[in-house]
Amino acid sequence: MPVPTEIKLHRQSRVLELHFDDGSSFNLTCEYLRVHSPSAEVRGHGPGQEVLQVNKEDVNITRIEPVGEYAVRLHFDDGHNSGLYGWEFLHELGRNQEQHWQRYLDRLREAGYQRRAAD
Repeated sequence: MPVPTEIKLHRQSRVLELHFDDGSSFNLTCEYLRVHSPSAEVRGHGPGQEVLQVNKEDVNITRIEPVGEYAVRLHFDDGHNSGLYGWEFLHELGRNQEQHWQRYLDRLREAGYQRRAAD
């Protein structure tokens, strides 16, 4: 399992920069991380219970809290902070970012939601 060697928040651009010990690196937007939170609030408690997250275009991370040697808790400025982002989960989000983002955009479109440009 890849482990982060560096986690850097770029507040102005709302991007979390991640570098892993396997040589991979990813730039994940705060919006992307927020709408893909591993929390029950977003994922539900079982298949089909996911809650589509909307109006997160301008969300930012206010604090990154280490959780043991295996995860971080991301505190977002919309008050959300219940998801634990494990190393494997973060690596997977980075590795499959394009597919996850497209699936999210498709779900928004199916729900009739028009995503606006971030401020």
